[in-house]
Parts: sequence; C-alpha cells; structure tokens
Amino acid sequence: MTNKQTAIKVIKCLQRSGFQALLAGGCVRDMLLGRRAKDYDVATDAQPQDVIRLFKRTLKVGAKFGVVIVLIEGRRVEVATFRTETGYADGRHPGSVEFTTAAEDAGRRDFTINGMFYNPLEKQVIDYVDGQADLKSRIVRTIGKPSERFGEDYLRMLRAVRFSTQLDFEIESSTWSAVCRNAKKIAKISGERIAMELEGILVHPNRVAGASMLIESGLVNVIFPGFAGEQAKSAIAVLGQLRSKVDFALALACFFAGCETEFAVRSCRILKLSRNRNKHIKFLLVNRSKLLDKQMSLADLKKLLAQPYFWDLYELQRAIQKASGHGRKSIAPLINLRRRIKALGDVDLQPEPLLNGHDLIRLGAVPGPALGQLAEEMYIAQLEGTLHTAEQAGKWAKKWLQKHSNHL
Repeated sequence: MTNKQTAIKVIKCLQRSGFQALLAGGCVRDMLLGRRAKDYDVATDAQPQDVIRLFKRTLKVGAKFGVVIVLIEGRRVEVATFRTETGYADGRHPGSVEFTTAAEDAGRRDFTINGMFYNPLEKQVIDYVDGQADLKSRIVRTIGKPSERFGEDYLRMLRAVRFSTQLDFEIESSTWSAVCRNAKKIAKISGERIAMELEGILVHPNRVAGASMLIESGLVNVIFPGFAGEQAKSAIAVLGQLRSKVDFALALACFFAGCETEFAVRSCRILKLSRNRNKHIKFLLVNRSKLLDKQMSLADLKKLLAQPYFWDLYELQRAIQKASGHGRKSIAPLINLRRRIKALGDVDLQPEPLLNGHDLIRLGAVPGPALGQLAEEMYIAQLEGTLHTAEQAGKWAKKWLQKHSNHL
C-alpha cells in the first residue's frame, strides 16, 4: 500500500467504529494543488486510548498531546485527536492540550492553506478557515491573528517563507508584517529546527525569492548575526546563478559566498549540522578561487579532483563568476579547466605512493618532519607524472636527501 492508501485504511477503520476521521493539513493542500504529498496525516475525534484499542500496532510517543502513530504493513500513519492548545510559554510547546471538534482544531493550525480537512470516503473538502480561497489566490495567511500564531511557535515565521518559496505564493500583508515585527524571536528556536526550514528554502529552485524574504524580514540577521549589506547582495546574486537541483551544503556555501570563510563556518555552527555537512561547506569556501588559477599544477589539480566535493566547488565557482556580471568572459577559466580535466582521461587521481615511509627510512630518511616533507614532495612528483616506478622514486629520494642533508 502507498502512504495514502494506508491512511485511508486507518480512516475507514475509525469511521466504521463510529468516529469522525479525516485527512488533515499539508496532504489536503497538496491534493488540491495537484501535487504529490509526502505524508498523509489523519485527524479524528477518537481519543488516543480509542486509537490504541482499535489498531494492533501503535506507538504512543505523543499520546498525551493526542498523537498516536499507527503501524500498518511497514508504514506509519500519524493519527491526531482534534485538539486545542494553550499556554505556549517557550514559543514552541503548548502548556496544555484539550480534545475538541474539527472546527476548533482547524483554528489552532498555522496557515489557512494547511488548515483544511478531507473526507476521502465521501470525497469532501471540509474547510473552516477559507483555505481554498487562499489557495486560489495563491496566498500564505495565518489562521487568526498572525502574532498569536507566531507566538505559539516562532518557527512558523520561517515556515511562512518556506511555503511562499516552494509554492510561489505571496505572504499576505499582515502576516508578512508580523514576520518582520517578530523576527528577533526566531533566536528562541533550536538550530536544528531552523536548519530544516532553511534547507527547504535554499535547495528549492525558487531559492532567490526565499533568500530575499529571509533577508528583507530580518530573520537572517538574527539567525546569523552580522550577515548584512554586501554579503546579502552577494548571496542573492550567487544563489541566482545555481543550477536547479543542488544539496543544502552547496546552497549554504553560495549563500555565504560574499563572506569570510571563518565567519561562514562559525555561522553554520548555529545550525548544528552534521560533521560531514560542515566539512563539505568548509571545503567549498576554503577553496574558492583556486579553480581560477591558470598556473595550477597537475598535482594540485589531481588532489582537488580526488575530493568528493570537487564538482560542487566547480558549481560554486561558476555561480560566483556568473554573478560578477562579466558575462561569458568570467567563466572562461572554468571552461579551460574543464578541457584540461577531460584531457586527463581515466587517470588514477589518488595512486598509492611509489614508496612508503619505511622505504624512505631504509634509504636514509630520519623519522620526523623532514620525512613527511620528503614523502609529500615525492608524491607530488608522482602526481605530476615525473615518477612512474619505485626505482625512479628511490633515485629521486636519494637526491632529495643529499640536497637536504645539511637541514636534517
């Protein structure tokens, strides 16, 4: 079964047992827009204990908030009891939850386009918040007063920008004003949650519109203190030159293209990204401009090519060059570099060294920094194509040791 079929199976079971059960939220929005939904959530007047009783396998992780995960044939369906939430002391978690009706449940959701229900058995849209009208008008609008909705969860300000970016909808004026007015409160939200929303904005092909909203609202300057002015202009220009499909690391590197590497790396720590993702971003920013070096040695080129993020570096540099506004002339060094790479063919970019450390010590090298320098210079000569065999490497190493004997 698909996710949708599994959710409908859950709804049938609940309705047969006398409960109201409906598809809710984002999946209804996507269905009405003709988009494929990722998740299909169910909302019901059945209370958690009823859901647990009706289904053989459930996870009770959010039961006290009215949420139970139903497990069917390897798929998970989130089943939430209609509820109201009050007392958001921390701008994220409700202090209390009360089970209620579908109409009141819709009233506590974030945006009108996410506040609709759908009965798949009767093929009926249930809309208490005028979500269909805003879908038709292509508007992102909070349900009720914007400041109240954002006060319940400040992350909703970033979600407004993400929905506007991904759907190419306009943020309604009072909703936008509330985002700008409350932007400083995004600092109360964890880096991990912020990162998830930023990823949804910056990897989307409409990323320039999203980044512009992040900057204009003041959200970016709160998330990344000190990010402004020319840095912001550069971010918009470089993001605008990216290909359609990119990953988050490359998008972030482009976002910080006008910043010092140290500032960018420090800023990314706020997002609590994985070690690999931080390494990816740092590689891209540290190696900016290296691909423009017409005199780059063969060894340095092979070392860069061997890196797993090389082609993201190429894409970053291409975007930076095109954003400079100098036309095709600006990417000429990259075109030449690509020809040079093609001419290499299937050459081994990371061959095993012709001699290892033990071999070099037997030739007279002394353990220590000089040994490392010898090994590095010999490997560069190997990458350059000067050395092809262990015998050649041995002769080369002996000459090196003689030349440097006074410094060892």
